[in-house]
Amino acid sequence: MRPETERTAKSDRGPRTRIGAWLARPLTSFHLVVTIATLLTVLGLVMVLSSSSVESVAADGSAYGKFVSQLIFATLGLVIFYVALLIPVRVMRRWALPAFGVTVVMLVLVLIPGIGTMSQGTRGWFVIGPISLQPSELAKIAFAVWGAHLLATRRRETQSLKELLIPLVPAALIVFVLIVLQPDLGTTISLAIILLALLWFAGLPLKVFVGILGAGVVAAVTLALTAGYRSARVQAFFDPAADPQGIGYQARQAKYALADGSLFGEGLGQSRAKWSYLPNAHNDFIFAIIGEELGFLGAGAVIGLFGLFVYTGLRIARRSSDPFLQLLTATATAWITGQAFINIGYVVGILPVTGLQLPLVSAGGTSTATTLLMFGLVANAARHEPEAVAALHSGQDGRVSRLLRLPRPAAYIPPRPPGAAVVRRAPREPVPPARRERPRPPEPRGDGPRRRPRDVDRREDDNRVRRGPNPATERGRAARSRGPRPEERGMRR
Repeated sequence: MRPETERTAKSDRGPRTRIGAWLARPLTSFHLVVTIATLLTVLGLVMVLSSSSVESVAADGSAYGKFVSQLIFATLGLVIFYVALLIPVRVMRRWALPAFGVTVVMLVLVLIPGIGTMSQGTRGWFVIGPISLQPSELAKIAFAVWGAHLLATRRRETQSLKELLIPLVPAALIVFVLIVLQPDLGTTISLAIILLALLWFAGLPLKVFVGILGAGVVAAVTLALTAGYRSARVQAFFDPAADPQGIGYQARQAKYALADGSLFGEGLGQSRAKWSYLPNAHNDFIFAIIGEELGFLGAGAVIGLFGLFVYTGLRIARRSSDPFLQLLTATATAWITGQAFINIGYVVGILPVTGLQLPLVSAGGTSTATTLLMFGLVANAARHEPEAVAALHSGQDGRVSRLLRLPRPAAYIPPRPPGAAVVRRAPREPVPPARRERPRPPEPRGDGPRRRPRDVDRREDDNRVRRGPNPATERGRAARSRGPRPEERGMRR
């Protein structure tokens, strides 16, 4: 048997296992995204409460101070997640450029003293009463959506290198400069991941991509060695024993917490590192608390959830027919998982400390809300898969869609290529309705003579008048009126 025939036979047999049958369903990607977002959000709330309770008691006298703030932003993020599911794709693309422009203006305003607020050595927050907003988080999402829209609009077989790089790369450089001036190294790295993912999935040639990647590495090393706090972090990474009670103290305590967790952990809420041994235990180093309280199994489950999100995001990008949704979903997947593994990398000690948070798990109001917004856009893309669109329009909504009362997504229609002829259909003339015939009266029952309907006699008389007299019929009538011929008289008929 030929290999093509074998592949066709295997595809015709369908999935052999229950997991394969479940993955073959049209709305599986949507359900996976919703499940992953829910599990990570709930896990984050539980771990923020556990890791911040001691610090909250010392600061406010209540163990629920930071947890309540995180719960409010998580609730707001779930509302934003639902709103993202309702946004049509055409509206998303129409407002991508204006939204990106607004975020650039916000990045400029946050640098002005008196408007932007300085916190932890970074001027990157708008603080209005009890609410704080970090515009750089919004800039990442706006840049990802606008970049996917720009590259999908220019995506064709004969696209040039200039169309791929301009104006995407200059716009990214402007945002890079504004974020470095805050300064915020972690957000700069996240934005670099988004830019590289957009160029990679858009089909940038490998040589050019490697050149841009090398230039980015050189720029990152230069930034790391120029500023005092960044260079100190790099030195602490290469030589942890140089300053164990200073710049290397946080990374060292994180390793101790992971070592105490062992395989099954100390138990939920039983961490010792959160008792002022590990700074920022509820934020950048929350993964160390997860490893201490839930052990290697709990930490492995978190890594497994992000690994499952990688599979789901790339599955959606592969199954989508809209180039915009393909680029947006693949870029969002690379950004979220890249940020997660950078955070886990510096907690376990294989990367320098950068300050990137663990998505949906670390404490951070703006970061949690914006990450849930990105998950909502990915879930929206999952509902626009061709098989999902067909299933939703045929009435196979599923429990989640019926519970949320989500509208049916529109099918993707490829744009008309430039220069193609427009075929217009001629207007159809209205067809007059057919003349209805009168129903025939029911025939009499029994053996008696049947009378012909009057309308039949009337139609025959009309036809006779139009055609004129029939000679054969007239001769027959004349013969019957004059009687039998002389030679026929007396004969038996």
